[in-house]
Amino acid sequence: MDPRDVSDYTGYLIRRAQQAHVAAWQREVSAEVTSVQFGVLAVLARTPGASQQQLCVELDLDRSTIADIVARLERRELIARIRASTDRRRNVLELTDAGRVEVRALLPRVARVDDVLTATLSPDEQRDLRRLLGKVLAAAAGRTAPDAP
Repeated sequence: MDPRDVSDYTGYLIRRAQQAHVAAWQREVSAEVTSVQFGVLAVLARTPGASQQQLCVELDLDRSTIADIVARLERRELIARIRASTDRRRNVLELTDAGRVEVRALLPRVARVDDVLTATLSPDEQRDLRRLLGKVLAAAAGRTAPDAP
């Protein structure tokens, strides 16, 4: 049996695309804030007062990973843990003023990474790529992704 060319394997292409993303992120966005850390900041910008469990669900990350990211962002004073007003036993997370400034500064650079990675694709192809990747991720998680237009 002759092995196929490695570029015929979806997993290989996904891994190479991730490498390209990491390189573009470090070049265009930040060497200090990772894309996963930005994900946490972006979720908190959109949903202030989210819990670590909500971050786990929204970002599809495990509890220990979220705990580590939250601790790092808290040390950098980009987020703060605050006692929930409805349940004093529970902490929620919010962006600090510095965190809000950081998100505003990063947003155009994050958009630039998207532009860099998809520069050779038409707008329709970019939508198709996101839709197909969503389907791959949904299948990997054992669910069905809706077919977005």
